[in-house]
Amino acid sequence: MVDHHPQTITIGGKTVSRLGFGSMRFTGRGIWGPPQDRDECIAVARRAVELGVQFFDTADSYGPHVAEEILHEALYPYPDDVVIATKAGLTRNGPDVIDTPSGPKRLGPAAWPPVGRPEYLRQQVLMSMRRLGVDQIDLLQLHRVDPKVPLADQIGELKALQDEGKIREIGMSQCTPAQLNEARQIADIVSVQSRFNVIDRSAQDMLEVCERDGLAFIPWAPVAQGGLAQAHEALADVARTHGCTVGQVAIAWLLQVSPVMLPIPGTSQRKHLEENLAASELTLTPDDVGRLTAASS
Repeated sequence: MVDHHPQTITIGGKTVSRLGFGSMRFTGRGIWGPPQDRDECIAVARRAVELGVQFFDTADSYGPHVAEEILHEALYPYPDDVVIATKAGLTRNGPDVIDTPSGPKRLGPAAWPPVGRPEYLRQQVLMSMRRLGVDQIDLLQLHRVDPKVPLADQIGELKALQDEGKIREIGMSQCTPAQLNEARQIADIVSVQSRFNVIDRSAQDMLEVCERDGLAFIPWAPVAQGGLAQAHEALADVARTHGCTVGQVAIAWLLQVSPVMLPIPGTSQRKHLEENLAASELTLTPDDVGRLTAASS
């Protein structure tokens, strides 16, 4: 039955609740620079722990550096049952949103150039360790595969850092099944992070690999970065039936559609955090899940 999935998942050497938190919004406009209200971001992270969040996802490229620094200020020394997962492999060349005469334009990948040279990945990991205040990173994810560097060199360097005790576990982000397979010949990969939500199933093939092999699947943009309003009407219908928001339905669907799912909805406001986390108490019926799963993306 879809509503009997476990409430926890093991990752980063710890068993954590299956609804995590993504810290990308602890930054300024365009994921660049400091947030508008740093104190509120610190309060959000602390409130998340109070409400049972045990998995925090961040990256050195958020800000850059800003999100890691805020998590450190908010949560250090980290509770024993908390996993801090960060990423390396992307650089930044400015905000990923610019103003144009026709309105704001998101640059997307153009603002996040991948750099996977081993010496650069090593520096990123060491600097993340310093910002986070840890001797070992629980989960280090290769943020993107750099097409200009052999994947074996990128994963090989993370494996070397793992062998040195600087990384506990290794994950990947936005890779293909073929890249994951290649990486797994070199190191034990425990998780994959892909864009996936109720209206974007483009990573369904990756989810199926994770389910088959027992890897954690971390869907980013779990509420479609606010784009659910354009979703199939089934989403609004289910939300009305349960008296909740479409965002809560989208998160509940992720939790119920697969036991390896570890959603990481993010926010910079406590009210929104509490709304997101309430989704873990929402039990969709098998019919609800089926309708949403069948809805076109």
